[in-house]
Amino acid sequence: MKIGRSALFWIIAAGFVAFLAYTSLKSQGTTCEVCMSFNGGERCAKASGPTRDAATETAQTAACGPLAAGMDQTIACGRAQPKSVTCTGG
Repeated sequence: MKIGRSALFWIIAAGFVAFLAYTSLKSQGTTCEVCMSFNGGERCAKASGPTRDAATETAQTAACGPLAAGMDQTIACGRAQPKSVTCTGG
């Protein structure tokens, strides 16, 4: 049985995509939701990461984005104590 070039290409491409999906999802062992209260507003965001600290930091950054205006406020929000942190997995 002879496989054409295009069929071989698609088999390799599908294998590569499956590998990327597996390695991307495997490393995201912990999911956290962080709620922030900053600058008169409140926002919650979820993020995944290999550790609780990594997931919490990413979620806090995502929650602070819409609440902060400018670099100074973004840094201040990132250093502020979250209103709540809920994590699963890991």
